[in-house]
Amino acid sequence: MNQYFVAFEDLKTCRLGEARKALELCTIVIFGASGDLTSRKLIPALYHLCLEKQMPPDYRIIGLARREKTDESWRQELRKALDQFSRTKPVDDGVWKDFAEHIHYLPGDLTDDSVYKSLEAKLRSFGNEALRRNLLFYLATMPSQFGEAVEQLHKAELLERSESSSLKGWQRIVVEKPFGHDLESAHQLNRELTRFAGESQVFRIDHYLGKETVQNILMFRFSNSVFERLWNRESIDHVQITVSEDLGVGQRGGYYEEAGALRDMVQNHLLQVLSLIAMEPPVSLDAESIRDEKVKLLKSIRQLSPEDVAQQVVRGQYFAGKVDAELRVGYRQESKVKPDSNVETYVALKLFIDNWRWSGIPFYLRTGKSLPLSASEVRVQFRPTPHVLFAAECGQNLDANALSLRLQPNEGISLRFNGKVPGTSLEVRPVRMHFSYDAEFGAYTPEAYERLLLEAMAGDATLFIRRDEVEAAWRIVDAIRLAWNNRPLTNREFYAAGTWGPVAADDLLAQSHHTWREPLLVTHNGRTGFTPAPPPKG
Repeated sequence: MNQYFVAFEDLKTCRLGEARKALELCTIVIFGASGDLTSRKLIPALYHLCLEKQMPPDYRIIGLARREKTDESWRQELRKALDQFSRTKPVDDGVWKDFAEHIHYLPGDLTDDSVYKSLEAKLRSFGNEALRRNLLFYLATMPSQFGEAVEQLHKAELLERSESSSLKGWQRIVVEKPFGHDLESAHQLNRELTRFAGESQVFRIDHYLGKETVQNILMFRFSNSVFERLWNRESIDHVQITVSEDLGVGQRGGYYEEAGALRDMVQNHLLQVLSLIAMEPPVSLDAESIRDEKVKLLKSIRQLSPEDVAQQVVRGQYFAGKVDAELRVGYRQESKVKPDSNVETYVALKLFIDNWRWSGIPFYLRTGKSLPLSASEVRVQFRPTPHVLFAAECGQNLDANALSLRLQPNEGISLRFNGKVPGTSLEVRPVRMHFSYDAEFGAYTPEAYERLLLEAMAGDATLFIRRDEVEAAWRIVDAIRLAWNNRPLTNREFYAAGTWGPVAADDLLAQSHHTWREPLLVTHNGRTGFTPAPPPKG
């Protein structure tokens, strides 16, 4: 018997990542290196990769920004930031000392030709041709500067257009969202990026795809036949995807006035999660096969006419209220926000996917600011059982089965089903089985940027967004924004901070006799940390 369990344990772990080749020597050049992203996310991520011995055998990191700094002064700034933002405390002095020796700083404006000559000279000073030719350019700048940087890199012969690595090395460009502010600007941005670089050299980051639990959606779906066989219109009644935030816009009021929740969250994060939940099985696990299926899925989403938007999309805006007993001002009272702003801080959508698997099944998406808690969850609601055997006795206690994938916090999976309450009477109550990542695999979960930077150095584009994927998402969002033009918010679209959104969002689901289910948070001891909404009546 013991031999059987040993053999089982040996077989159950499939290490897909071992197929990756050792990382090649390379130099990472960060444009806009004095910004918040570099100190909060990029340098801590690279340090942790170094700590976990995941970096290449040799590498260099060059920060490029307008402020005058030396290598040493920048290293000191980064160390202070690392003490604050590292996910492991305290910072390992020995690892930092080795890591810091690989960090360099180059002052200058990215529009200045001389900066690129200085960059070329710095690369040659490393004395290793691989560090000169294998280059990862991270554009942590405004999107309006992407085209200028790419053109200047090409002129300086630091960027060679190619669709694959060559004997001369490789060059890749990493860019942050937003990828435009509508379809037309996304087209233009993509044209600028691919003018001097091949599409395979452009890595568009959506940090949501770097989250371990988002990546696990594919593994969960396609490696478990018990669920994949139910993943269709025959078994599923509807799907809810919630990405909620308990914070308001804070100091981002100026940005939010331009973006709103639709551009900030729906166009990227929510549609990315939807594509992973609903896509067809890829022919393989290579990057293009997976991205092909995601694009097919996005293109299968039914286009929305202005009439459809009025029926299937709700926007909202928070006014003053309490979040976790803390008083919050309304959106219109936030810094840099217009006092009569109609910008949405909340969006709820009802989408349909016109393909064989999902025909007629509604997908509900919602996101918002100043909601009761910060959480991300996908809830797959299965069809109810026929009310033949138990309905007369159990009534509304006979709840439909549901599968919840908690993406954050307390990442895990919960399966809701009906169980008999012990006793002599026939009493049924919904119960849950919980799977917790922390309990099963330990508390270590790499930050999204660690995984994304590692994949960019390896040249694996699976977790990055392709050009046609960006544009397919913008087509959906543009149709909604067009329908909203010159239409003010109604009273049913405002909601108090600390509540789950406007009344109009409840109306949206009531059309199909559905109700929102609040995210279920589970503590490490398996107990419920947040009580979900009661099951719908009728």
